[in-house]
Amino acid sequence: MRTPTRPRSSGAALRRRGLAPVFLLPALALLGALVLYPIGWSVVRSLYDAPGTGFVGLGNYRTAFTDDATLTALRNSAIWVAVAPALVTGLGLVFAVLTEKVRWGTAFRLLVFMPMAISFLAAGITFRLVYEQDPARGVLNAAAVAVHDTFDPDPSYPGARPRPGGPATTSGGAVRAAPAPPGTAVAVPLVGLKPAALPAAAKPAAAPAAGAQGGVHGTVWLDVTPGGGTPGTIDPGERGLPGVTVRLLDGQRTVATATTAADGSFAFPGHPSGTVDLPAANFAAPYRGLAWLGPGLVTPAIIGAYLWIWAGFAMVVIAGGLANLPRETLEAARMDGAGEWQIFRRITVPQLAPVLGVVLVTMVINVMKIFDLVFVVAPGPVQQDAGVLALRLWLVSFGGGNDQGLGSALGVLLLLLVVPAMVLNVRRFRRSTR
Repeated sequence: MRTPTRPRSSGAALRRRGLAPVFLLPALALLGALVLYPIGWSVVRSLYDAPGTGFVGLGNYRTAFTDDATLTALRNSAIWVAVAPALVTGLGLVFAVLTEKVRWGTAFRLLVFMPMAISFLAAGITFRLVYEQDPARGVLNAAAVAVHDTFDPDPSYPGARPRPGGPATTSGGAVRAAPAPPGTAVAVPLVGLKPAALPAAAKPAAAPAAGAQGGVHGTVWLDVTPGGGTPGTIDPGERGLPGVTVRLLDGQRTVATATTAADGSFAFPGHPSGTVDLPAANFAAPYRGLAWLGPGLVTPAIIGAYLWIWAGFAMVVIAGGLANLPRETLEAARMDGAGEWQIFRRITVPQLAPVLGVVLVTMVINVMKIFDLVFVVAPGPVQQDAGVLALRLWLVSFGGGNDQGLGSALGVLLLLLVVPAMVLNVRRFRRSTR
């Protein structure tokens, strides 16, 4: 005969319930000390002036919304929130789907995820060099200059100018030679260049070939001879300027165009007269790439660095969700004749919507707090143009502003902007665990 179990005494249950706060107390103490107290103190401090002695009420908040630098930081933070999370999520989705279809997908995932092991400080220093304006140091501009010079190989001679007192003059950056009588060679002696700066294809300067004497002809050369020489005269050892675009003008109208040969000579057969003009483009500075860290491109450039770091995280999370998708649905769609793009758009993406939502909201929270990457990559002169709320908070409070009242107000604003995204993320996690 079974002995009936005795019901638990109410006293034991009460004792267990009484022990729960004891075990929660250390966590609650840490939460209060590290989270609740700083938030409360920041709210209180934001109501006082910079020294913390005078009560200003909402004055710091009014200053935050009227200060140009803070408004720029708000605008940049909005750009970050609107662009970076969507790009990271989309890039992670593409990588996750593609790596399932290649044999070396694991190695690719490893390479894409590796930047997550690098601190933002190290990544910022790396991309500061990648975006360097000088093509000899900046990788992006080195590639841009190489591509540009491949499709536009014409040389330019920045700094070249007519010899003072010579037969040519400067007009709006262009070089114009004095009109010469028909049948006479037009001399265009230039200075302002080092002989070592001439292209390797440059040959000793010479007058045009005899067959070109029927029209306007001449020579463009570097009128510099180490140790002397006669100004305005082609001396032995002086080299021509190859690749110079030469126009023949009739008044202000261009009637013919030519390019100087390796010895600097040019000719316009069939044109007995006219004015020789060398356009200003011949003397423009060579293409040096883009100012990636200038005021106009610094924010997109930093977002590019952010993508390099976080795309691996999004890829791994999305790949985990992709691995749990029911394969029967995908196979059924393929048997019904659906293409890969249709499967991706109408089956894969809708089924991955919860995972994509978590990644997107997590990235929104992350970019709202972005600080160190912007601080390291953006040079000092354009740091305000690239500033975000977290960076502005630091600059106002500790980076020279010494106004912790305004800094606390910015911190409260940043918290209020982050809280909705955090609440949304928590709700998504709760729904996913049900």
